[in-house]
Amino acid sequence: MKNTIFTGAATAIITPFKDGGIDYEAYARLIDWQIENGISAIVAAGTTGEGSTLTDDEHKEIIKFTVEHVNGRVPVVAGTGSNDTSYAIELTKYACEAGADAMLVVTPYYNKATQNGLIKSFTAIADASTKPIILYNVPSRTGCNITPATAAVLAKHPNIVAIKEASGNISQIAELAALTKGELDIYSGNDDQIVPVMALGGKGVISVLSNLMPKETNDICMDFINGKHASALDAQLKLLPLVNALFCEVNPIPVKAAMHAMGFGENSLRLPLTEMEEKNEEKLLALMREQGLI
Repeated sequence: MKNTIFTGAATAIITPFKDGGIDYEAYARLIDWQIENGISAIVAAGTTGEGSTLTDDEHKEIIKFTVEHVNGRVPVVAGTGSNDTSYAIELTKYACEAGADAMLVVTPYYNKATQNGLIKSFTAIADASTKPIILYNVPSRTGCNITPATAAVLAKHPNIVAIKEASGNISQIAELAALTKGELDIYSGNDDQIVPVMALGGKGVISVLSNLMPKETNDICMDFINGKHASALDAQLKLLPLVNALFCEVNPIPVKAAMHAMGFGENSLRLPLTEMEEKNEEKLLALMREQGLI
């Protein structure tokens, strides 16, 4: 049996920007606040961290900074995926040397790939890694889906230990769980599906919501694990309006606005992402006030 990287909620953490660069002061405060509030892991430079618009140097710097600042308090997962397999290998090797505990590797975007291409690409990255790999399946953003059969093949690789499933397709996730038979830990990639995915054997969630509510998001997972299924479901459903508001525009536009309102950096994104539309931001902030977040 492969080792589990984390159980519970991991925050797909934002990257605060200031004056065109990374605001490391705000980022450090956010990391500390996350850990103080019981988050199970930190995922750096992923989709929510705007990894796709970080320069090569910034991408490496933020991985290194996250590892050093977390300092072993929780696992650090580094986003090292790319639509260029050779670049993904380069980033993965760097993150391994920098001390990241695991890698989050997204499917190739834009150029896409056949299922055979996915197997070859992920295998090449996993062969080059000295740390565990979490596959990241988010076809709505990449145009490329990891089928359950492909995931089952990849699960045979000793370094491929988990998958972040953000397809939104519960039937596919059920088939994935059936085919992999515990060889691949499954994490929900959608905050509105934490309980359903855990009911299929999932280990938790890689979350956007937990940027705002680390304790509450982690508690949903832990309640489910501890057999408090009704409590986990109740919390999941109560937070659904806020979750929907966080995804009413493309991620991470809303969560950047939310974290700015909570004092964690400027509401600054890199093009082609732009600031949240005013009417949507008003709804988001109203829901945050209901939760006592601002």
